[in-house]
Amino acid sequence: MMMRIDIISAVPDIFDSPLNSSILKRAQNKGKVEIVIHNLRDYAFNKHKQIDDKPFGGGAGMVLKPEPFFECIEKLQSERKYDQIIFTSPGGKLFNQQTAKRLSLSGNIMFVTGHYKDIDDRVKKSFATEELSIGNFILTGGELPALLMIDSIIRLIPGVLNDSESALDDSFMDDETIEAPDFTRPVEYRGIKVPEVLLSGNDKEIKKWKAEQSKILTERWRNYNN
Repeated sequence: MMMRIDIISAVPDIFDSPLNSSILKRAQNKGKVEIVIHNLRDYAFNKHKQIDDKPFGGGAGMVLKPEPFFECIEKLQSERKYDQIIFTSPGGKLFNQQTAKRLSLSGNIMFVTGHYKDIDDRVKKSFATEELSIGNFILTGGELPALLMIDSIIRLIPGVLNDSESALDDSFMDDETIEAPDFTRPVEYRGIKVPEVLLSGNDKEIKKWKAEQSKILTERWRNYNN
C-alpha cells in the first residue's frame, strides 16, 4: 500500500528541494509514498489572497485566518479518510523515533503547518488529531519541523531503504539508546586509527565493543538532556 502525505502550507516553496532529493525522492519514484503540497493561498477568499490578520486582544505578529484552512482540509477530507491530521506546534508532544515508527504504518497523513505568529486556534480544535513538536524553540514556521518528521517517517516504510541503509540499527530504534560510532576505509587517516577490535573479525568482541560504546554515548546523551 502506498502512503499518501498531504501538506498544507502558506509558503509551499520551502518543500521543493528537500522532497525532490535523496531518499525522499527515491521513495516517491519507487511508488512507496505520494506527497502532495497544498498552497494555503489557493483557498483564500478575497482577491488579494489574504491568509493572515491581526490577532484579537492585541499583540505582535499576524495570525493565519481560519477560512482557508477549513476550505482546504474539508476538501481533502471529502476525498479520502486520514489516519492522522498533524499540526506542527511548539506546544505539541515531542516527536521521537517511536512516533515515527507508529506513523510509518499509516495510509494517509495530513500535515498542517503554521507560519508567522500562529494559526487561528479554531482550526486546531476542529481538525487536529495530534500536535507535534521537534523541541523547545521557535522557528519562522512549521514547514521545517514537518520536513524533519516526514523524512523520519518515510525512511521507515519497508522498501524505501536498501540493505546498506537499513534503519534497523538506527539510534532510538528500539529504545532510548545511541548506536556505537561507525568507521570506514582508510584504516588510518591523519594518524587516527580505526579501533583494532573492528578489524579483528571477532564477531563476539565486536558486538561487545559496540554495546559498550553505545552505553557510553547513551549516558552522554542523557546527561546532555537532563
